[in-house]
Amino acid sequence: MPEHTFILNGKPVTVDIEDDVRLLWVLRDVLGVTGPKYGCGLGVCQACTSHINGKAFNPCSVPVKDIRADDEITTIEGLPATVGAELHPMQEAWLEYDVAQCGYCQPGQIMTAVAKVRQARDEGREIGEVDLDEIRNVCRCGTYHRIREAIVAGAKKY
Repeated sequence: MPEHTFILNGKPVTVDIEDDVRLLWVLRDVLGVTGPKYGCGLGVCQACTSHINGKAFNPCSVPVKDIRADDEITTIEGLPATVGAELHPMQEAWLEYDVAQCGYCQPGQIMTAVAKVRQARDEGREIGEVDLDEIRNVCRCGTYHRIREAIVAGAKKY
């Protein structure tokens, strides 16, 4: 089987797996990283949202062969290390605003929120309503109002 190497949550990893296996299955089934959730397998629900080189992406839609050795994949498990804390400020805001009900989509929601805040800041502005409206992660429990509040609060903390 082919070898695939990349950086996962700050550490290099190598897996022996077929080229066409989606990265989500590599993360969950081979490497035991279960934060990114399987929802649809098509990149629509975005429950698996993680970061590749600091930008949000859906590993359910990416074959492992498309990941380069210098690509940095960050999942919810590695997010706190990006700020050198036990919890990322966005995770703290999620707790403060009591966002989660079932919690299934929350890792993907948080990863999308962090990437959206970074995107706004890279453009020289703070996150606004238009940015929040662009977020398309599905929450089956419907906690969208609290999600939006937590994103704004979390953005102020980092």
